[in-house]
Amino acid sequence: MSDDREPPPFEEYYSIKDEDDLFADASETKKEEPASLVLNDESNGPASLPETKLKTEDLFAGGGTEVKLDSDAEETETPPGAQPAGSSLPSVVSESSRADEEPPRVGITHTSTTSTTMSATTTKQVKDESEEEDPYTLEIKVCEPQRMGDGMGAYMVYKVISKTTIPAFRKSSMFVLRRFSDFLGLHEKLALKYIHLGRIVPPAPEKSVIGMTKIKMNKEESGSVDFIERRRCALERFLVRTSAHPVLRMDPDFRDFLEQDGDLPRATSTSALSGAGVLRLFHRVGDAVEKITYKMDETDEKRECFSQWFEDKQQQIESLDTQLQKLHRSVEALVQHRRELSLTTGQFAKSAAMLGNAEEHTALSRALSQLAETEEKVELLHKDQADQDYYVISELLKDYINMIQSVKEVFHERVKCYRNWKDAEVMLARKRENKARLEVAHKTDKVPQAQQEITEWEQKMEKGQEDFEKISDMIRKEVKRFEKCRVTDFKTVVISYLEHLMETQQKLIKHWEAFLPEAKAIV
Repeated sequence: MSDDREPPPFEEYYSIKDEDDLFADASETKKEEPASLVLNDESNGPASLPETKLKTEDLFAGGGTEVKLDSDAEETETPPGAQPAGSSLPSVVSESSRADEEPPRVGITHTSTTSTTMSATTTKQVKDESEEEDPYTLEIKVCEPQRMGDGMGAYMVYKVISKTTIPAFRKSSMFVLRRFSDFLGLHEKLALKYIHLGRIVPPAPEKSVIGMTKIKMNKEESGSVDFIERRRCALERFLVRTSAHPVLRMDPDFRDFLEQDGDLPRATSTSALSGAGVLRLFHRVGDAVEKITYKMDETDEKRECFSQWFEDKQQQIESLDTQLQKLHRSVEALVQHRRELSLTTGQFAKSAAMLGNAEEHTALSRALSQLAETEEKVELLHKDQADQDYYVISELLKDYINMIQSVKEVFHERVKCYRNWKDAEVMLARKRENKARLEVAHKTDKVPQAQQEITEWEQKMEKGQEDFEKISDMIRKEVKRFEKCRVTDFKTVVISYLEHLMETQQKLIKHWEAFLPEAKAIV
């Protein structure tokens, strides 16, 4: 920073006579030393120091020792023979002066040190940001759901199309057929690999027994069609969120899911009514009880700020979860209201059309028929807006409610690591007490075994502390990334939703404006 600052324009405010010798005493004492101290500047040229600023008899009293012009903190390191100046001056040394015989050097100031430290910190931040930037792309689309098989053995398969520029993939464009259990199996593999490390794995859609039963029984209802479409969208969002993670997208199981031809190994623990599903339910209940009963006490650590961040973040996550659930229930009620409004509008359109057919008055009959047509158009707009409310807003809220559960899981894994660490500390203390008792009792034959146990538990304690610190750092990074993605997703979705809502309102106005002349034409 000191190199970028221009020296003060001494020549504009001070006038120095040629006959004035600033360093007369010094030149008499030491003939070989330069007669003047010059600060070179590449832009403004040499500038002489004013006589009123420096005491020449003190600068070179030590016979050519290095002059320190630093702050008070560095004055204690100044050699006894050199007296620093009272004010700190910026050090500017040109390349040409270094080639000649060295004049008395000006010490490096705290400003230069601070500048170097800040520059290094900034460089590290820029490096970290550049590492997060991903120059490669991966686009995934789930489409064309197909029903395979008959009866209770029927299942749905989905076409997964992906395009990528990542060199790790064998092809740049791929498509495979995957059934719903394959998606659940992929999520199970990723969860086992990364959740205990503190990484947030996007949740997969839950299995619906009722929805799949309707499909297996060949019930071609509107509800079944909506169920398939909702599941397709949910599966696509799961893959897109997974592919956006810089680590999960490079996982071998994820790459095999996108590019391996043929069927994947059958996932056996994904059924909601299977034994593994029941065990998962019991594990969730046990984890919930453990979260309530076990409390972390990090007061003994010298990282109060660090632990406070986790406490604040957990409270924020809990509050966000509560508010998202309330908003999701409100949006669900809004969707239901719009769908009922669409059905009611359609019934009104049919009644108006029947009344227009029965009306003998020509103008009134034509107006009623036109009203029925307008109401039919309004019905479609209400239905389209209801779908927009559901697939854009409601599903986004549901996804993030499930994502928050994944965030809570990694926080719980941190609690587990902390518990393992503290349990190892307690056991280590017991082993040391046991060894002390053996030594007091003069049971020397058992002391080596006790020492071996102490060594083993010391290693376990160190491993537990290391794991706890690693998962804490990882969770901080993952939560930061989660919050960034959440803000971006909500911004994009809200803007898209508002634009669609405005377009719908404009279409409604046009429909009613087109009908208004027909209503006024009734005489």
